Amino acid sequence: MRDPKVLSEVKSSLALLAELYPGKAIEVRIPPYAAVQCGDGPKHTRGTPPNVIEMSADIWLELVAGQRTWADAYSEGLITASGVRADLSHLLPLAERHES
Repeated sequence: MRDPKVLSEVKSSLALLAELYPGKAIEVRIPPYAAVQCGDGPKHTRGTPPNVIEMSADIWLELVAGQRTWADAYSEGLITASGVRADLSHLLPLAERHES
């Protein structure tokens, strides 16, 4: 069951990510809440995109807020990332990016 508060936070933060990093080269998946395409590069239109990032909502929201680093979460196996562009470390935390 999806928590409405978590759903709202995930969807709004993914929308901000797509706004700050527009494009269709990377798919960021936060199951079962939402997914978004973002990032400059080759446009993905069908099937599984070449650059996919997936993690739990808890980990995503910690990254967005700066409570955890991408490097730590990735090294702990909390992020699944495939493809040459599947790294958002330069964009996180989102709160700091949005304020600047």
